[in-house]
Amino acid sequence: MSETINIFLIIELIGTVAFACSGAMVAVQKQLDLLGVIVLGVTTAVGGGMLRDLLIGIHPPILFVKPVYVLTAFLAVLVLFTIIRFSRITLEVLKSETYERAMNLMDAIGLGAFTVTGIDTAVETGLGDYRFLIIFLGSITGVGGGVLRDIMAGQTPAILKKHIYACASIAGAVSYTLLMGIIGHNLAMVISALLVVTIRILARRYKWNLPTAM
Repeated sequence: MSETINIFLIIELIGTVAFACSGAMVAVQKQLDLLGVIVLGVTTAVGGGMLRDLLIGIHPPILFVKPVYVLTAFLAVLVLFTIIRFSRITLEVLKSETYERAMNLMDAIGLGAFTVTGIDTAVETGLGDYRFLIIFLGSITGVGGGVLRDIMAGQTPAILKKHIYACASIAGAVSYTLLMGIIGHNLAMVISALLVVTIRILARRYKWNLPTAM
């Protein structure tokens, strides 16, 4: 049990830092001030978990009971803000291919981490027998923070248009749901999170997108 908790905490903290940085980078690109960068970064990091907790009746949401996630996101945002401010990074850099790659990587890591930890939280609350529900909750945990980030930043949520975004989360959620009873939670979490990251990276590399009407 302690090993599962340790793996869960490690993966969730990795996801928290990754999503906090992705939210902060969007805020910096939008030229928000320090408060705006903090709010967008922290919201991206904990928003998906908060939505999951509200849906399954965890009151108050875990982020208020265990502030380690908010504090981790806050520190990650401050570090990134300081690095960008004092390295004199220009807006041209924030619109470059390098920025897009960094954003995609942070998004992919956060998406993978929160997809599997979202399912694990649902299972721990006794919902493990409801496969469709836990897949849905895992996906909501994965994409929720990014959706809130994009709405607050005034842009179309990535889930609706960006390189197999939600589909990658669903694939990871299905993978974890199928594997956890076969190889155990720890290994299933790691494999499924890596699957999400791999799909997102390959989707951007090879321009995979769902078809549009026009």
